[in-house]
Amino acid sequence: MTLIEGLLLKNGRIIDPANAVDRKGDLLIQDGKIVAVSPGGRISRGRHRNLAVYDCAGKWVVPGLIDMHVHLREPGEEYKETVESGTRAAAAGGFTAVACMPNTRPVNDNQSVTRLILEKAQAAAHARVYPVGAISKGSNGETLAEYGEMQQAGIVAISDDGRPVINSQLMRRALEYAGNFNLPVISHAEDPALSRNGVMNEGAISTMLGLRGIPTAAEEIMIFRELALAEYTGRPLHIAHVSTAESVALIRRAKDRGCRVTAETAPHYFTLTEEAVLSYNTLAKMNPPLRTAADVAAIRQGLLDGSLDAIATDHAPHSTMEKEVEFDLAANGIIGLETAVPLTMALVREHGLSPARMVELLSVNPARILGVAGGSLATGRPADVTVIDPELEFCYTEEMVVSKSKNSPFLNQQLKGRAVLTILDGRITFNAAEI
Repeated sequence: MTLIEGLLLKNGRIIDPANAVDRKGDLLIQDGKIVAVSPGGRISRGRHRNLAVYDCAGKWVVPGLIDMHVHLREPGEEYKETVESGTRAAAAGGFTAVACMPNTRPVNDNQSVTRLILEKAQAAAHARVYPVGAISKGSNGETLAEYGEMQQAGIVAISDDGRPVINSQLMRRALEYAGNFNLPVISHAEDPALSRNGVMNEGAISTMLGLRGIPTAAEEIMIFRELALAEYTGRPLHIAHVSTAESVALIRRAKDRGCRVTAETAPHYFTLTEEAVLSYNTLAKMNPPLRTAADVAAIRQGLLDGSLDAIATDHAPHSTMEKEVEFDLAANGIIGLETAVPLTMALVREHGLSPARMVELLSVNPARILGVAGGSLATGRPADVTVIDPELEFCYTEEMVVSKSKNSPFLNQQLKGRAVLTILDGRITFNAAEI
């Protein structure tokens, strides 16, 4: 980590949708704050003699990226990832903040676990960490956790991610109770009676491979329920890792009715299809599973038209012990913090996503949904900034991976577009030039 007194980013394309800015200019950082933004590039060193100056010509200067859905595995599974290693990976991917899911061991269903996570994050100082508390005690779906206690300790939302809340009455009470604390409820939408024992998308390929399938209805039925409860209670709801065309359609129609719903998808759901599993590749095993080309097209459209509000990685580290086994036995999930930017850049180059919309999906909207700072380059704000080189091509090798685990289906692929400078509170937490 490089300590600096001041930083001047010159000649970059400043993309700040929250303030309707998208043009070439300079950005000045001092004392951990953004002190000047000059579209047109008129900031000079002047009296600022101790500034480090970075020429950002050809690069994007954007608000620090925020990943609202990661698994840091600490406490309990530190051999897969720790808060320190996970936030280092976040910085390498251009993220200045992450929201970590509560399915740790023990589950983050109380203030002691929440405080431990925040203490670890403060010591690491690579990225802001926003803990997400459990909806139910132990994420067992039986009794509500103590939201007020956890909020005082530092949680920003609640979720039983990794496990659906099967009991509809409990989910209703969670929405009502969390609403009293202005905590978003993040739903893992899955009907386990339909998905049980499934390991990939149900269809012709699962039949051909002899693998048990998970129907799209397993996700869609639960989303329908969640939307009904959100409308009935009038409380806000967030849907995690949307993967099917009908899920996007359900969310779109609910928004048209005025339902207070937001939703996210992950880069693998707009990049890969179920065909990635054809060789029994456990690196492509996840839940919800990779779907069809039609689903991928619908996810892309949902990002373009606003039906989906955010891109989150669902970063899920696993060691080789969980992945280098038979497909049926392999753990679900992939790492994603370090590949989110290039995979989303492909939507910009090939599918009509505007750069400003990309920044909304990866920064502005996650900050808004979670109710946290960020998503803006306004003067006076904390200097959380990401610099992206949209033309940088690289091969994503295992040696490059910063995360403690290496379970990515994108290993050894040529990618284009990368965060080259990540700045947190005015400190450089990642500089690609130093690699």
